Amino acid sequence: MTAEPTGRSTAVALLGLHGRLVEIEAALTNQKPGFRLVGLPDAALREAQVRVRSAVEHSGFEMPRRHLTVNLSPAALPKHGSAFDLGIAAAILATEGVVHPAAIGDTVHIGELALDGRLRPVPGVLPAVLAARRDGRSTVVVPTANRAEAELVSGIRVVGVPSLRELAIFHGADLQPVPVEPVAGPAVRRTEYTIPDLADVVGADEAVEALIVAAAGGHHMLMVGPPGAGKTMLATRLPGLLPDLDDDAALDAGCVRSLLGDPEVSALDRRPPWAAPHHGATQAAIIGGGSGVLRPGEAVRASGGVLFLDEAPEFAVPVLDALRQPLESGRITIERASATAEFPGRFQLVLAANPCPCGRWGTREGTCTCPPEKRRRYLRRLSGPLMDRIDIQLRLDRVTAVQLRTAEERATVSTAQARQRVLAARARADERLAGTPWRRSVEVPGAWLRAPGRRLDPQARAPLDRALEIGRLTMRGYDRVLRLAWTLADLDGVDRPARAHIGRALALREESA
Repeated sequence: MTAEPTGRSTAVALLGLHGRLVEIEAALTNQKPGFRLVGLPDAALREAQVRVRSAVEHSGFEMPRRHLTVNLSPAALPKHGSAFDLGIAAAILATEGVVHPAAIGDTVHIGELALDGRLRPVPGVLPAVLAARRDGRSTVVVPTANRAEAELVSGIRVVGVPSLRELAIFHGADLQPVPVEPVAGPAVRRTEYTIPDLADVVGADEAVEALIVAAAGGHHMLMVGPPGAGKTMLATRLPGLLPDLDDDAALDAGCVRSLLGDPEVSALDRRPPWAAPHHGATQAAIIGGGSGVLRPGEAVRASGGVLFLDEAPEFAVPVLDALRQPLESGRITIERASATAEFPGRFQLVLAANPCPCGRWGTREGTCTCPPEKRRRYLRRLSGPLMDRIDIQLRLDRVTAVQLRTAEERATVSTAQARQRVLAARARADERLAGTPWRRSVEVPGAWLRAPGRRLDPQARAPLDRALEIGRLTMRGYDRVLRLAWTLADLDGVDRPARAHIGRALALREESA
């Protein structure tokens, strides 16, 4: 096969979870022999020159003896990482005539090359394959270790190859296969995770009911109480009450895990994710960031599930306030001078806080040692705009011996029982919101709930109107209480909230005050 002046192949550049196809051009010119890579590569990608040269020669081929220029187009788009190695090598093999350019066609190449010509797995394969499918490509070639992950995307042919030589054979090169041991991905540490049962919670019936309400409507929640009141115990049981993720949400969660290099992305996990970062976490760790590659944070990992911030007032105030926009929009946008990345951010926020730094304010068991100003300053770290977005605000106390004896004499609510109530309420919401882009009460705009035909009668909403009138609620808070009332109505199996539902919703929102 004769050499071609220019060889072309295709790879994918990821910006957040969104991929853009990149055309790789390899051209030979009559200059001093050399290898130049252009098109805004980062440091890891620039080193592809060394990896590709070694992989090509160890696979039984020869590098061009003329000057080789490899261009990554569009040139103004920043490219990161080593996943372009395979596409660069494919374009070079086309210029040398090892494979015919037409054989490469619309195939997308993703993978890092080892020096001996084998393919190493790379992160971000799932969103990259999704980008290839959206662009209408028919085939994607990935390292053998990434094949199971890539096959999670339907509607596109996935080919896993262990080496560069096998890629050339796949594209029609007349070569004898050389068996190699595929490079394995990171070891998967499978741990059996058992969802804790809600039945373990005793003596906190009101808190358990509030947790069920939060799960039914996707409402954000704050729990304030002394150490040992059960705040963390309740929060860890919330994911067990939530319904399984639908296809789109499970795929989004899988893309986030893939981008973070999770080795277990070989099947879609339909259980809602759970993230509980330490209170020393930075804004970049919670929201996401990075100076070069923009990486998602814990809030993105929790999208579709629960983000639990224990000891919430101990978090830096800018970190907490950075959550305000995602709580409204359900998206997290990270902007840098060179690029902007957008990630899913539809998480359910659960905050837990002590009533004061020593934790004993308002308890029966001890005397608070905190000065009054220190107590006020402690909870003020949770800013007003953030608190305005929290639908359920609970005050918890430690369980007394009387409450424990009473709880032991009657049956407790299990996770399975509570989840059935949540699923029934979600089904009612689905039926009510059919034909709209929303599926949970927390997502519905207030203007839609207040529109003619859906607006509650004046008698039912009188307590809510009064709270707005005297300044106890903002307009945002007014709409959030409305959503909470609709969730309570769904749990009770009625078509519209009554005055009692409005009163319960107001009580749930203002209990920690």
